[in-house]
Amino acid sequence: VVISWLLMIGIKESANVNAAVVVIKVAVVLVFIGVGVWFVKGSNYTPFIPENTGKFGEFGWSGVLRAAGVIFFAYIGFDAVSTAAQEAKNPQRDMPIGILGSLAICTILYVAFSLVMTGLAHYTEFKGAAAPVAVAIAYTPYKWLQPLVKLAIIAGFTSVILVMLLGQSRVFFSMSRDGLLPKIFSDIHPRYRTPWRSNLLFMVFVSLFSAFAPISMVGHMTSIGTLFAFVIVCAGILVLRRAQPDAPRPFRTPLVPVVPVLGIAVNAALMYGLGWENWMRLLVWLVIGLCIYFGYSRHHSLLRRDLQARR
Repeated sequence: VVISWLLMIGIKESANVNAAVVVIKVAVVLVFIGVGVWFVKGSNYTPFIPENTGKFGEFGWSGVLRAAGVIFFAYIGFDAVSTAAQEAKNPQRDMPIGILGSLAICTILYVAFSLVMTGLAHYTEFKGAAAPVAVAIAYTPYKWLQPLVKLAIIAGFTSVILVMLLGQSRVFFSMSRDGLLPKIFSDIHPRYRTPWRSNLLFMVFVSLFSAFAPISMVGHMTSIGTLFAFVIVCAGILVLRRAQPDAPRPFRTPLVPVVPVLGIAVNAALMYGLGWENWMRLLVWLVIGLCIYFGYSRHHSLLRRDLQARR
């Protein structure tokens, strides 16, 4: 509710809060890495990839695949940068820097954090642990790290929720403006100049959904949904390069078709590792989305009307 209120009163206020939260999160991660690295034992990295137990997703390469699909949730948010392009001063320059820069920083920090954590304690000690980081911290003399890490976890969830609500409200705003959703969602607040009705809708929906759904299920659904969206985006690049080769492109994807094909393959592999339960949930939401599209969006699309008029 507080995050939605921030998004309603303005992008600058939201950006300031998010910046403060990110500073806290990154600072704690750096402290954990800087302190924990001195107590890492090389023997804890053996075996680096534990042998599979005979069941898909339990250690081995299949376990790596499943874990990568789950942990993808932690990287979500960089794509939301593009949804705020209209509020950037120089989007052609700022968008690539924001997306690629945030990805690079997050990857380096997450990999370093994981290496230190698994170097402090053997991987078998993390099995079934409710707080894996606490298990690792127990192997250092600095117990004061535990409350700091908990603070960073809360800050991390806060920043993820803020960015996702920001991105989704802007997506709904753009879809509404294009006629794919009712015009009510493209209504701009007269004072704050934000799509407040879209924010209000997601505040209610997310509050109710998170109150009754387990956090693990929410994370898995978010991951598989985002991965599927990336598959569609990669496929869209291939189609558009062939269907509209001369269209103006401020930012061009390099090495087409190699990059899009690799993107489709990698995202599909990560989706495969998330299990059939999440595939079924994805299918249900796809059916709901298709019903909305063919029942409303297709008949009200301004782009479709424009194309028909040109013909």
